[in-house]
Amino acid sequence: MVTHRFALLLAFGLPLPIFLPQPWRAVAAVVTVAAALAAADLAMAGPLTALRLRRDGDHTVWLGGSARVILTVANTGSRTVRVSLRDTWVPSAGAGPLFHTLLLRAGIEQPVTTTLTPTRHGDRPAVRVTLRSAGPLGLAYRQRSRSWNTAHTPPWNLRVLPRFPSRRILPEKLARLRVVDGSVVTRGRGHGTEFDNLREYVIGDDVRSIDWRATARAHDVVVRTWRPERDRRVFCVLDTGRTSAGLIGQAPRLDASIDAALLLSVLATRADDRVDLLALDDTVRTRVEGGGQRTKLNRLIDAMASLEPVLAETDFTLLGREMLRRDRKRALLVIFTALDTAPMIAGLLPLLPKLTARHKVIVAGVRDPFVSRLAQLPGTPGVADVHRSAAAQRVLAERDRVRDVLTHAGATVVDADADAFAGKVADVYLLLKASGRL
Repeated sequence: MVTHRFALLLAFGLPLPIFLPQPWRAVAAVVTVAAALAAADLAMAGPLTALRLRRDGDHTVWLGGSARVILTVANTGSRTVRVSLRDTWVPSAGAGPLFHTLLLRAGIEQPVTTTLTPTRHGDRPAVRVTLRSAGPLGLAYRQRSRSWNTAHTPPWNLRVLPRFPSRRILPEKLARLRVVDGSVVTRGRGHGTEFDNLREYVIGDDVRSIDWRATARAHDVVVRTWRPERDRRVFCVLDTGRTSAGLIGQAPRLDASIDAALLLSVLATRADDRVDLLALDDTVRTRVEGGGQRTKLNRLIDAMASLEPVLAETDFTLLGREMLRRDRKRALLVIFTALDTAPMIAGLLPLLPKLTARHKVIVAGVRDPFVSRLAQLPGTPGVADVHRSAAAQRVLAERDRVRDVLTHAGATVVDADADAFAGKVADVYLLLKASGRL
Protein backbone atom coordinates (compact mmCIF):
# COMPACT_ATOMS: atom_id res chain seq x y z
CA MET A 1 0.00 0.00 0.00
CA VAL A 2 1.14 3.55 -0.72
CA THR A 3 1.24 6.52 1.64
CA HIS A 4 0.36 10.17 1.29
CA ARG A 5 4.01 10.84 0.38
CA PHE A 6 3.51 8.84 -2.82
CA ALA A 7 0.46 10.95 -3.65
CA LEU A 8 2.45 14.13 -3.03
CA LEU A 9 5.25 12.83 -5.27
CA LEU A 10 2.79 12.35 -8.12
CA ALA A 11 1.10 15.68 -7.44
CA PHE A 12 4.39 17.56 -7.79
CA GLY A 13 5.82 15.39 -10.59
CA LEU A 14 2.92 15.11 -13.03
CA PRO A 15 2.48 18.85 -13.85
CA LEU A 16 6.16 19.21 -14.92
CA PRO A 17 5.96 17.32 -18.29
CA ILE A 18 3.19 19.62 -19.56
CA PHE A 19 5.79 22.01 -21.00
CA LEU A 20 7.68 19.21 -22.84
CA PRO A 21 7.09 18.33 -26.55
CA GLN A 22 5.72 14.85 -25.72
CA PRO A 23 4.02 15.28 -22.31
CA TRP A 24 2.26 11.91 -22.22
CA ARG A 25 5.52 9.97 -22.45
CA ALA A 26 6.97 12.15 -19.73
CA VAL A 27 3.90 11.59 -17.56
CA ALA A 28 4.26 7.83 -18.07
CA ALA A 29 7.93 8.08 -17.13
CA VAL A 30 7.11 10.02 -13.95
CA VAL A 31 4.47 7.48 -12.94
CA THR A 32 6.86 4.61 -13.69
CA VAL A 33 9.65 6.14 -11.62
CA ALA A 34 7.29 6.85 -8.72
CA ALA A 35 5.90 3.31 -8.86
CA ALA A 36 9.41 1.86 -8.97
CA LEU A 37 10.45 3.92 -5.94
CA ALA A 38 7.31 2.82 -4.08
CA ALA A 39 7.96 -0.83 -4.98
CA ALA A 40 11.57 -0.58 -3.83
CA ASP A 41 10.46 1.16 -0.64
CA LEU A 42 7.91 -1.62 -0.02
CA ALA A 43 10.58 -4.27 -0.55
CA MET A 44 12.83 -2.57 2.03
CA ALA A 45 10.03 -2.35 4.62
CA GLY A 46 10.62 -4.75 7.49
CA PRO A 47 8.39 -7.83 7.85
CA LEU A 48 5.52 -7.65 10.32
CA THR A 49 5.83 -11.36 11.09
CA ALA A 50 9.03 -10.63 13.01
CA LEU A 51 7.23 -8.45 15.56
CA ARG A 52 6.11 -9.80 18.92
CA LEU A 53 3.76 -8.00 21.31
CA ARG A 54 3.19 -8.32 25.05
CA ARG A 55 1.37 -6.25 27.67
CA ASP A 56 2.02 -5.28 31.26
CA GLY A 57 0.43 -2.80 33.63
CA ASP A 58 -2.64 -2.24 35.76
CA HIS A 59 -5.48 -4.75 35.87
CA THR A 60 -7.86 -2.75 38.05
CA VAL A 61 -8.64 0.91 38.67
CA TRP A 62 -11.36 2.78 40.54
CA LEU A 63 -13.74 4.77 38.39
CA GLY A 64 -12.49 8.34 38.27
CA GLY A 65 -8.83 7.26 38.39
CA SER A 66 -6.31 6.46 35.65
CA ALA A 67 -4.46 3.27 34.78
CA ARG A 68 -1.35 2.61 32.69
CA VAL A 69 -0.94 -0.31 30.33
CA ILE A 70 2.44 -0.88 28.67
CA LEU A 71 2.59 -2.51 25.23
CA THR A 72 6.08 -3.81 24.42
CA VAL A 73 6.95 -4.33 20.75
CA ALA A 74 9.92 -6.65 20.08
CA ASN A 75 11.68 -7.11 16.71
CA THR A 76 12.85 -10.73 16.53
CA GLY A 77 13.93 -10.49 12.90
CA SER A 78 17.23 -9.49 11.27
CA ARG A 79 16.01 -6.28 9.61
CA THR A 80 15.11 -2.85 10.90
CA VAL A 81 11.35 -2.23 11.06
CA ARG A 82 9.76 1.20 11.04
CA VAL A 83 6.48 0.56 12.84
CA SER A 84 3.35 2.64 13.07
CA LEU A 85 0.83 1.08 15.43
CA ARG A 86 -2.62 1.88 16.70
CA ASP A 87 -3.62 0.46 20.09
CA THR A 88 -7.43 0.38 20.03
CA TRP A 89 -9.63 -0.01 23.14
CA VAL A 90 -13.36 0.24 23.66
CA PRO A 91 -14.44 3.93 23.68
CA SER A 92 -15.45 3.95 27.37
CA ALA A 93 -11.90 2.95 28.36
CA GLY A 94 -10.74 6.51 27.64
CA ALA A 95 -7.47 5.32 26.09
CA GLY A 96 -4.77 7.63 24.81
CA PRO A 97 -2.55 8.14 22.96
CA LEU A 98 -3.70 5.60 20.39
CA PHE A 99 -1.02 6.10 17.73
CA HIS A 100 2.72 5.41 18.11
CA THR A 101 5.66 5.40 15.72
CA LEU A 102 8.72 3.27 16.48
CA LEU A 103 12.08 2.47 14.85
CA LEU A 104 13.00 -1.06 15.86
CA ARG A 105 16.40 -2.43 14.94
CA ALA A 106 17.02 -6.18 14.87
CA GLY A 107 16.72 -7.77 18.31
CA ILE A 108 15.44 -4.58 19.95
CA GLU A 109 12.21 -4.10 21.88
CA GLN A 110 10.54 -0.84 22.82
CA PRO A 111 7.61 -0.12 25.17
CA VAL A 112 4.77 2.29 24.54
CA THR A 113 2.42 3.42 27.30
CA THR A 114 -1.32 3.87 27.00
CA THR A 115 -3.12 5.84 29.73
CA LEU A 116 -6.68 4.75 30.45
CA THR A 117 -9.20 7.04 32.12
CA PRO A 118 -12.46 5.04 32.03
CA THR A 119 -15.86 6.71 32.00
CA ARG A 120 -17.85 3.64 33.13
CA HIS A 121 -17.26 0.84 35.59
CA GLY A 122 -17.04 -2.77 34.49
CA ASP A 123 -14.66 -4.62 32.15
CA ARG A 124 -12.88 -2.50 29.55
CA PRO A 125 -10.99 -4.79 27.13
CA ALA A 126 -8.31 -4.00 24.57
CA VAL A 127 -9.72 -4.45 21.07
CA ARG A 128 -6.87 -4.62 18.56
CA VAL A 129 -3.30 -3.53 17.83
CA THR A 130 -2.96 -2.58 14.16
CA LEU A 131 0.63 -2.77 12.87
CA ARG A 132 2.05 -1.01 9.81
CA SER A 133 5.64 -1.34 8.55
CA ALA A 134 6.83 1.55 6.38
CA GLY A 135 9.82 1.72 4.02
CA PRO A 136 12.74 4.11 4.56
CA LEU A 137 11.39 6.55 1.94
CA GLY A 138 7.93 6.59 3.47
CA LEU A 139 6.25 5.91 0.09
CA ALA A 140 4.76 2.48 0.82
CA TYR A 141 3.97 0.25 3.77
CA ARG A 142 3.06 -3.29 4.73
CA GLN A 143 -0.14 -4.00 6.64
CA ARG A 144 -1.83 -7.33 7.27
CA SER A 145 -5.54 -8.07 7.49
CA ARG A 146 -7.71 -7.14 10.45
CA SER A 147 -8.06 -10.80 11.47
CA TRP A 148 -4.25 -11.19 11.52
CA ASN A 149 -3.85 -8.11 13.71
CA THR A 150 -6.60 -9.34 16.04
CA ALA A 151 -4.96 -12.75 16.36
CA HIS A 152 -1.57 -11.21 17.23
CA THR A 153 -2.98 -8.70 19.75
CA PRO A 154 -2.14 -9.68 23.35
CA PRO A 155 -5.41 -9.81 25.34
CA TRP A 156 -5.86 -7.40 28.23
CA ASN A 157 -8.84 -6.51 30.33
CA LEU A 158 -9.04 -3.55 32.70
CA ARG A 159 -11.53 -4.09 35.53
CA VAL A 160 -12.95 -0.67 36.44
CA LEU A 161 -14.24 -0.74 40.00
CA PRO A 162 -17.34 1.34 40.77
CA ARG A 163 -17.01 4.87 42.04
CA PHE A 164 -16.72 4.96 45.85
CA PRO A 165 -17.20 8.61 46.89
CA SER A 166 -18.38 7.65 50.38
CA ARG A 167 -14.86 6.43 51.08
CA ARG A 168 -14.19 9.91 52.45
CA ILE A 169 -16.54 9.26 55.39
CA LEU A 170 -15.26 5.73 56.00
CA PRO A 171 -12.81 6.76 58.79
CA GLU A 172 -15.64 8.45 60.69
CA LYS A 173 -17.91 5.40 60.42
CA LEU A 174 -15.08 3.07 61.44
CA ALA A 175 -14.42 5.22 64.50
CA ARG A 176 -18.09 4.92 65.48
CA LEU A 177 -17.92 1.19 64.86
CA ARG A 178 -14.96 0.87 67.23
CA VAL A 179 -17.02 2.60 69.90
CA VAL A 180 -19.98 0.31 69.27
CA ASP A 181 -18.22 -2.99 68.70
CA GLY A 182 -14.61 -2.62 69.69
CA SER A 183 -13.45 -0.62 72.65
CA VAL A 184 -16.71 -0.15 74.57
CA VAL A 185 -18.61 -2.97 76.24
CA THR A 186 -21.97 -2.85 77.95
CA ARG A 187 -22.70 -3.34 81.61
CA GLY A 188 -25.80 -5.41 81.12
CA ARG A 189 -26.90 -8.21 78.89
CA GLY A 190 -29.48 -7.54 76.24
CA HIS A 191 -30.84 -8.94 73.00
CA GLY A 192 -28.08 -9.18 70.40
CA THR A 193 -25.20 -9.17 72.91
CA GLU A 194 -22.63 -11.81 73.81
CA PHE A 195 -20.31 -12.36 76.78
CA ASP A 196 -17.08 -10.31 76.62
CA ASN A 197 -15.03 -10.71 79.81
CA LEU A 198 -14.93 -10.41 83.60
CA ARG A 199 -13.81 -7.37 85.58
CA GLU A 200 -13.96 -5.98 89.10
CA TYR A 201 -17.22 -4.44 90.30
CA VAL A 202 -17.39 -0.63 90.33
CA ILE A 203 -20.10 1.57 91.77
CA GLY A 204 -22.93 1.92 89.28
CA ASP A 205 -22.71 -1.61 87.84
CA ASP A 206 -25.91 -3.61 87.68
CA VAL A 207 -25.88 -6.12 90.53
CA ARG A 208 -27.57 -8.61 88.21
CA SER A 209 -24.32 -8.79 86.22
CA ILE A 210 -22.31 -10.11 89.19
CA ASP A 211 -20.72 -13.49 88.51
CA TRP A 212 -20.94 -15.17 91.92
CA ARG A 213 -18.73 -18.13 91.09
CA ALA A 214 -15.94 -15.89 89.81
CA THR A 215 -16.45 -13.66 92.86
CA ALA A 216 -15.94 -16.64 95.17
CA ARG A 217 -12.76 -17.66 93.38
CA ALA A 218 -11.30 -14.15 93.25
CA HIS A 219 -12.36 -13.13 96.78
CA ASP A 220 -13.60 -9.89 95.23
CA VAL A 221 -16.83 -8.84 93.53
CA VAL A 222 -16.58 -9.64 89.79
CA VAL A 223 -19.09 -8.69 87.09
CA ARG A 224 -19.68 -9.92 83.56
CA THR A 225 -19.47 -7.49 80.65
CA TRP A 226 -21.20 -7.91 77.32
CA ARG A 227 -20.63 -6.70 73.77
CA PRO A 228 -22.74 -6.63 70.63
CA GLU A 229 -22.79 -9.99 68.84
CA ARG A 230 -20.40 -10.65 66.01
CA ASP A 231 -20.78 -12.94 63.03
CA ARG A 232 -24.20 -11.60 62.11
CA ARG A 233 -25.35 -11.88 58.50
CA VAL A 234 -25.79 -8.76 56.37
CA PHE A 235 -27.46 -9.34 53.01
CA CYS A 236 -27.17 -6.55 50.40
CA VAL A 237 -29.73 -6.72 47.57
CA LEU A 238 -29.16 -4.47 44.55
CA ASP A 239 -32.09 -3.77 42.25
CA THR A 240 -30.68 -3.61 38.70
CA GLY A 241 -34.05 -3.24 36.97
CA ARG A 242 -35.28 -0.34 34.87
CA THR A 243 -35.71 2.03 37.82
CA SER A 244 -31.97 1.73 38.55
CA ALA A 245 -31.23 3.41 35.21
CA GLY A 246 -32.78 6.73 36.25
CA LEU A 247 -30.23 9.51 36.50
CA ILE A 248 -29.37 10.94 39.90
CA GLY A 249 -27.21 13.90 38.99
CA GLN A 250 -24.92 12.67 36.20
CA ALA A 251 -24.91 8.96 37.11
CA PRO A 252 -27.53 6.18 37.18
CA ARG A 253 -29.33 5.47 40.44
CA LEU A 254 -27.53 2.10 40.54
CA ASP A 255 -24.19 3.87 41.08
CA ALA A 256 -25.47 5.51 44.29
CA SER A 257 -26.77 2.13 45.47
CA ILE A 258 -23.41 0.47 44.76
CA ASP A 259 -21.61 3.23 46.66
CA ALA A 260 -23.83 2.74 49.72
CA ALA A 261 -23.52 -1.06 49.49
CA LEU A 262 -19.73 -0.77 49.36
CA LEU A 263 -19.61 1.40 52.47
CA LEU A 264 -21.96 -0.94 54.31
CA SER A 265 -19.95 -4.00 53.22
CA VAL A 266 -16.67 -2.53 54.47
CA LEU A 267 -18.22 -1.61 57.82
CA ALA A 268 -19.87 -4.99 58.29
CA THR A 269 -16.65 -6.80 57.38
CA ARG A 270 -14.69 -4.76 59.92
CA ALA A 271 -17.35 -5.66 62.49
CA ASP A 272 -16.77 -9.37 61.73
CA ASP A 273 -20.25 -9.74 60.28
CA ARG A 274 -20.86 -11.90 57.22
CA VAL A 275 -21.80 -9.96 54.08
CA ASP A 276 -23.58 -11.53 51.09
CA LEU A 277 -24.65 -9.88 47.84
CA LEU A 278 -27.55 -10.46 45.49
CA ALA A 279 -28.21 -8.39 42.35
CA LEU A 280 -31.40 -9.02 40.42
CA ASP A 281 -33.97 -7.65 38.00
CA ASP A 282 -36.04 -10.16 36.02
CA THR A 283 -33.29 -12.67 36.78
CA VAL A 284 -30.47 -13.03 39.29
CA ARG A 285 -27.46 -11.17 37.87
CA THR A 286 -24.91 -11.69 40.64
CA ARG A 287 -24.74 -13.79 43.79
CA VAL A 288 -21.78 -13.65 46.17
CA GLU A 289 -21.77 -15.71 49.34
CA GLY A 290 -19.42 -17.94 51.31
CA GLY A 291 -15.67 -17.69 51.71
CA GLY A 292 -13.48 -15.70 54.09
CA GLN A 293 -14.55 -12.19 54.97
CA ARG A 294 -11.51 -10.37 53.53
CA THR A 295 -11.57 -12.45 50.37
CA LYS A 296 -15.32 -12.01 50.06
CA LEU A 297 -15.00 -8.22 50.23
CA ASN A 298 -12.79 -8.31 47.12
CA ARG A 299 -15.30 -10.61 45.45
CA LEU A 300 -18.11 -8.21 46.34
CA ILE A 301 -16.29 -5.27 44.80
CA ASP A 302 -15.52 -7.28 41.65
CA ALA A 303 -19.13 -8.40 41.36
CA MET A 304 -20.46 -4.86 41.75
CA ALA A 305 -18.06 -3.62 39.07
CA SER A 306 -19.80 -5.66 36.37
CA LEU A 307 -23.34 -4.54 37.22
CA GLU A 308 -25.28 -2.37 34.78
CA PRO A 309 -28.94 -1.26 34.75
CA VAL A 310 -31.22 -3.56 32.76
CA LEU A 311 -34.36 -2.29 31.04
CA ALA A 312 -36.59 -4.89 32.64
CA GLU A 313 -39.12 -4.91 35.47
CA THR A 314 -37.66 -6.20 38.73
CA ASP A 315 -39.17 -9.49 39.89
CA PHE A 316 -39.04 -9.34 43.70
CA THR A 317 -40.40 -12.87 43.95
CA LEU A 318 -36.86 -13.97 43.07
CA LEU A 319 -35.71 -12.24 46.26
CA GLY A 320 -38.44 -14.00 48.23
CA ARG A 321 -37.43 -17.43 46.93
CA GLU A 322 -33.76 -16.68 47.56
CA MET A 323 -34.24 -15.56 51.16
CA LEU A 324 -36.97 -17.97 52.22
CA ARG A 325 -35.11 -21.06 50.99
CA ARG A 326 -32.24 -20.31 53.36
CA ASP A 327 -31.94 -21.27 56.99
CA ARG A 328 -34.05 -19.45 59.53
CA LYS A 329 -31.14 -17.57 61.13
CA ARG A 330 -32.02 -13.91 61.39
CA ALA A 331 -30.20 -11.53 59.04
CA LEU A 332 -30.10 -7.85 58.15
CA LEU A 333 -31.61 -7.58 54.68
CA VAL A 334 -30.79 -4.26 52.95
CA ILE A 335 -32.70 -3.74 49.68
CA PHE A 336 -31.29 -0.94 47.49
CA THR A 337 -34.06 0.07 45.12
CA ALA A 338 -36.15 3.01 43.94
CA LEU A 339 -39.00 4.17 46.16
CA ASP A 340 -41.39 4.42 43.22
CA THR A 341 -45.05 3.69 43.79
CA ALA A 342 -45.75 0.98 41.22
CA PRO A 343 -42.69 -1.28 41.79
CA MET A 344 -43.02 -1.04 45.57
CA ILE A 345 -46.78 -1.55 45.90
CA ALA A 346 -47.07 -4.29 43.28
CA GLY A 347 -43.66 -5.90 43.70
CA LEU A 348 -42.03 -5.60 47.12
CA LEU A 349 -44.95 -4.83 49.46
CA PRO A 350 -46.71 -8.24 49.15
CA LEU A 351 -43.42 -9.91 50.02
CA LEU A 352 -42.51 -7.78 53.05
CA PRO A 353 -44.57 -9.58 55.74
CA LYS A 354 -42.77 -12.87 55.04
CA LEU A 355 -39.35 -11.18 54.97
CA THR A 356 -39.84 -9.14 58.12
CA ALA A 357 -41.08 -12.21 59.98
CA ARG A 358 -37.62 -13.76 59.61
CA HIS A 359 -35.23 -10.87 59.04
CA LYS A 360 -34.61 -7.24 59.83
CA VAL A 361 -35.40 -5.42 56.56
CA ILE A 362 -34.08 -2.05 55.40
CA VAL A 363 -35.39 -0.57 52.16
CA ALA A 364 -32.95 2.10 50.93
CA GLY A 365 -33.78 4.47 48.08
CA VAL A 366 -31.77 7.46 46.93
CA ARG A 367 -33.68 10.68 46.35
CA ASP A 368 -33.02 12.94 43.37
CA PRO A 369 -31.96 16.36 44.76
CA PHE A 370 -33.09 17.99 41.50
CA VAL A 371 -36.71 17.08 42.32
CA SER A 372 -36.33 18.57 45.79
CA ARG A 373 -35.03 21.81 44.28
CA LEU A 374 -37.91 21.93 41.79
CA ALA A 375 -40.40 21.63 44.64
CA GLN A 376 -39.24 24.98 46.03
CA LEU A 377 -40.69 28.06 44.34
CA PRO A 378 -38.32 30.85 43.35
CA GLY A 379 -38.69 34.38 44.73
CA THR A 380 -40.87 35.64 41.89
CA PRO A 381 -42.47 32.49 40.43
CA GLY A 382 -44.06 32.38 37.03
CA VAL A 383 -46.78 30.08 35.77
CA ALA A 384 -44.26 27.48 34.57
CA ASP A 385 -42.47 27.57 37.93
CA VAL A 386 -45.72 26.90 39.78
CA HIS A 387 -46.56 23.93 37.55
CA ARG A 388 -43.06 22.45 37.93
CA SER A 389 -43.15 22.93 41.69
CA ALA A 390 -46.58 21.29 41.95
CA ALA A 391 -45.41 18.29 39.89
CA ALA A 392 -42.28 17.91 42.03
CA GLN A 393 -44.28 18.15 45.25
CA ARG A 394 -46.62 15.46 44.00
CA VAL A 395 -43.67 13.17 43.29
CA LEU A 396 -42.30 13.78 46.80
CA ALA A 397 -45.73 13.20 48.35
CA GLU A 398 -46.05 9.84 46.57
CA ARG A 399 -42.57 8.97 47.78
CA ASP A 400 -43.58 9.82 51.37
CA ARG A 401 -46.67 7.64 50.99
CA VAL A 402 -44.55 4.71 49.81
CA ARG A 403 -42.19 5.23 52.75
CA ASP A 404 -45.11 5.20 55.21
CA VAL A 405 -46.58 2.05 53.69
CA LEU A 406 -43.24 0.21 53.84
CA THR A 407 -42.69 1.33 57.42
CA HIS A 408 -46.13 0.14 58.41
CA ALA A 409 -45.28 -3.24 56.85
CA GLY A 410 -42.31 -3.60 59.21
CA ALA A 411 -39.39 -2.30 57.13
CA THR A 412 -36.96 0.45 58.05
CA VAL A 413 -36.82 2.96 55.20
CA VAL A 414 -33.79 5.09 54.29
CA ASP A 415 -34.69 7.97 51.97
CA ALA A 416 -31.93 10.54 51.42
CA ASP A 417 -30.25 12.65 48.76
CA ALA A 418 -27.33 11.16 46.87
CA ASP A 419 -24.61 13.02 48.79
CA ALA A 420 -25.88 11.72 52.17
CA PHE A 421 -27.41 8.40 51.10
CA ALA A 422 -24.48 6.05 51.84
CA GLY A 423 -23.86 7.70 55.22
CA LYS A 424 -27.52 7.31 56.22
CA VAL A 425 -27.50 3.60 55.40
CA ALA A 426 -24.32 3.14 57.42
CA ASP A 427 -25.82 5.07 60.35
CA VAL A 428 -28.85 2.78 60.46
CA TYR A 429 -26.57 -0.27 60.49
CA LEU A 430 -24.46 1.18 63.32
CA LEU A 431 -27.61 2.06 65.29
CA LEU A 432 -28.96 -1.48 64.94
CA LYS A 433 -25.55 -2.84 65.88
CA ALA A 434 -25.32 -0.67 68.98
CA SER A 435 -28.83 -1.55 70.16
CA GLY A 436 -28.41 -5.26 69.51
CA ARG A 437 -31.30 -5.46 67.07
CA LEU A 438 -29.51 -7.26 64.24
